[in-house]
Amino acid sequence: MRVLVISDIHANLTAFEAVLADAKGEWDTIWCLGDIIGYGPNPNECVSLLREHDHISLSGNHDWATLGKLDISLFNRIARIAVTWTKRQLTLESVAYLNGLPARRELPLFTLAHASPRQPIWEYILDPETAAANFEHFDTQYCLVGHTHVPVIYQANREFEVFATPPDYDNPLQLTSDRFIINPGSVGQPRDANPDASYALLDTDSLIWQYKRTPYSIEKTQAQMREANMPDRLVERLAYGW
Repeated sequence: MRVLVISDIHANLTAFEAVLADAKGEWDTIWCLGDIIGYGPNPNECVSLLREHDHISLSGNHDWATLGKLDISLFNRIARIAVTWTKRQLTLESVAYLNGLPARRELPLFTLAHASPRQPIWEYILDPETAAANFEHFDTQYCLVGHTHVPVIYQANREFEVFATPPDYDNPLQLTSDRFIINPGSVGQPRDANPDASYALLDTDSLIWQYKRTPYSIEKTQAQMREANMPDRLVERLAYGW
């Protein structure tokens, strides 16, 4: 099976559409690792577009916060503003769909978690030490996570050493008998100093993982955010990938 692996769309419809167009014909289903909404200007449209395709999805911390499942005092000021704005925009249909999503899911060979297998909603895996602690919290060979908005591979060898590897966009990764925690990066708000939308393609039969990036009209998303009176920092960061 060919899988389009995405995470952290964050209501950026233009970026989401660009990813679907870039990956057209190369996938059979979508695995979305959460945070469909939050920050961006098109929450309902992103939910609707995802639902048009065969997919499974998780719920992320911004999804939870907008649904009232997470205390927004845990967020920084501009994130709280975005959550409050998003909550006012959501349709009852979007709310019902988002309410039904889990934060973690087990599949053959793969565990899916928004943030981490240990703390599926909130923990950031930003270094090999945090990744190493999380290998004890899932039983499958591989785990896919989002949340940090940074594409990265954590690989644990047979000596239980954990190494971090940045994405290689030119060469597919062959998943081996080692254990892996892999982050596809963010569709709608990358934070690795590259503003292009980030995603991955996974062949679950050959166990080949391929990172992908695609540009999109950042200016269009920014114009929509300004029209919604979103904080300048949220608008500007999209152009810089941070």
